[in-house]
This record gives sequence, structure tokens and C-alpha cells, in this order.
Amino acid sequence: MFEFIKNIGKKLFSHHEEAPEKIKEHIEEDNPGIENLEVTVNEEGNVSIKGEAKDQAALEKVALMAGNVQGVEKVDTSEVQVKETANKKVEIYEIKEGDTLWAIAQKFYGDGNKYKKIFEDNKEVIKDPNKIYPGQKIRIVLED
Repeated sequence: MFEFIKNIGKKLFSHHEEAPEKIKEHIEEDNPGIENLEVTVNEEGNVSIKGEAKDQAALEKVALMAGNVQGVEKVDTSEVQVKETANKKVEIYEIKEGDTLWAIAQKFYGDGNKYKKIFEDNKEVIKDPNKIYPGQKIRIVLED
């Protein structure tokens, strides 16, 4: 279960009834590797996702894409089948006030120039490396 800040993020819907279809469309627009996608959303803003993810990265990206939507508080991916398991260590990072991808890369990799790696690892979640916001969650793929 992934938890998010409900009142921030990309605004995709105005009425709760629209939420499942709008979130599904949002995920499928930049599909990170999930098939047979089903999305349900309850009144509290909890999203449940079903489907088959090609790997763990796809599962994480789907959860972040759904969770970084305004009105979403939690994302449950327990009913997503993962086809391939990966051995990469990943940390889910919540962006703080004043953060930049450069600063985050410096913190995790010791090199601000690696901000492009963070951007590439999150291209479904971050559309512009200069437009991140506090509370947004992203994946940090830790190097061995």
C-alpha cells in the first residue's frame, strides 16, 4: 500500500465518479508496462489497481502515477501480478520544499549531474525535470 497526500498532485477529475476512468487513462497514456489494467476508487480516495505488470518497476510506476493525482490518498497494488522480479534496490522518495532533481541526485548518488537518471527513471511521473512539487513521490533506483 502506497500512501500519498490527498490534496496535492495533478488534477484529473472534478467528480468522484470520473476518478477510475480518468486515472486509468492517465496511466495508459504513458503506460509503464501494465496490461489488463483495472482501476477502482472509493469515496475516501483509495485507489485499487489490478492487472499484470511486466516487472517491479512497472508496478511502482503505476502506483506513483495513480498516487500523484489530486484526490488520491492510498494506492493498493496487491492484486497486480508481476511477471519479472528485479534485484534493483529502489527507494520511494517524497519531494520536499526546495528540492530539485539536482539536489536529490546529489543526496542519493553524490553527483548532481545524475538528475537525468532520476528523470528517466520517473519519466511517467515527471513530465518536466524543472516541475516537481512538495509531496510528489518518485522512485530512486539505488546503484550497487
